[in-house]
Amino acid sequence: MAAAVPSPGNPHVEIIEEGMREGMQIESASIGIDDKLRLLDALGRTGLGAINVGSFVSPKWVPQMAEIDELLARFEPVPGVRYFALALNQKGVERRAAYQGTKLAVEPPVGVTAVHLCDVFVKRNNNIGRADEIAALPERVRRAVEQGVTEASIRINAAWGSNWLGEFGLDERLDLLQQQYDLWSAAGIAVTSTWIGDPMSWNTPRAVEETLAAMVERFPTIRRYHLHLHDGRGMALLSAYQAFRTLRPEHTLVLDSSIGGMGGCPYCGNGRATKMIPTEDLVHLLEAEGVTTGIDLPAVIEAAHLAEEVVGHELYGHVSKAGPRPDADHLYPMDMPFVETIEQAQHFRLGPSTYDGCPSPYKTPITSPARDAIDRARTTESTQESR
Repeated sequence: MAAAVPSPGNPHVEIIEEGMREGMQIESASIGIDDKLRLLDALGRTGLGAINVGSFVSPKWVPQMAEIDELLARFEPVPGVRYFALALNQKGVERRAAYQGTKLAVEPPVGVTAVHLCDVFVKRNNNIGRADEIAALPERVRRAVEQGVTEASIRINAAWGSNWLGEFGLDERLDLLQQQYDLWSAAGIAVTSTWIGDPMSWNTPRAVEETLAAMVERFPTIRRYHLHLHDGRGMALLSAYQAFRTLRPEHTLVLDSSIGGMGGCPYCGNGRATKMIPTEDLVHLLEAEGVTTGIDLPAVIEAAHLAEEVVGHELYGHVSKAGPRPDADHLYPMDMPFVETIEQAQHFRLGPSTYDGCPSPYKTPITSPARDAIDRARTTESTQESR
């Protein structure tokens, strides 16, 4: 898979596709394994470099993941794609290990510490409190030292706010990050990455910019910034763009997204409405900003429509509905009829048959000197390329 090439002055960007994990965990548990395999295979053929295939969790509480072993046994990885899965406890880690090195990537040894800002959310989600997480930090660092880990990631979740406690401030975020950073530094382990989660959709562009700018100043050894932003309040793509504008060329910005934007958290009070950044919209934005992602956007759009078929309802992306901005080779016919429905708008991918029979008031063909100039330039360029 081609690596994303950054635009000048901006960070390197990596996209992690979360539809099979974050998306499926909030969709119906009745979705069949064959349909999941169809979607996973389609995603693997888009040029996406990293795909989260699911999670090893209790089928009692997350029945949508009950068939994760069968999914992994049956699917065929696409060469060059890094497939991985989430494991939240030791039993899950052991189950996942059976597939690492064959179906799943072997993750590099990195020490990880993490703290939630919201004590209510972590109790609802993990059945422990924030104080328990903080108390466990020294032991996690000690175990990492014993294992010979040489790099560490410091992480915070529910970073910008809580549906039960309200907004969190910059000082609270930095304090919890600093506690983790100091423990790793005292152990002689370099902190090189961070992960910031927002399960309750409290991110805003200003707050994300403020957070990352402060972290760049305070933690210069961190080069990898991984953001998991939920989009329940329509801010996530804006916040991701602000992160892109804030970080520097020496940084890597990792963005989690989900095909069609499907996703959500059953513990935060918003369910499917929590959503994620739609992968097709993120790819379109990055390409428009000069980032060569190496991802086949039309293939991602087709995968978004397949995802709607699989889950049985309309999803939340924009580019899959209206199409990408047309280039000179794909400009719309000037005398096309009225287009009113989402189905008719699919002419960008399915052709003009989608709007057959739509009303048209145009008695004579519409012409445009500007369009003529574009068409002549395109023809000239095509002729030169064929020589």
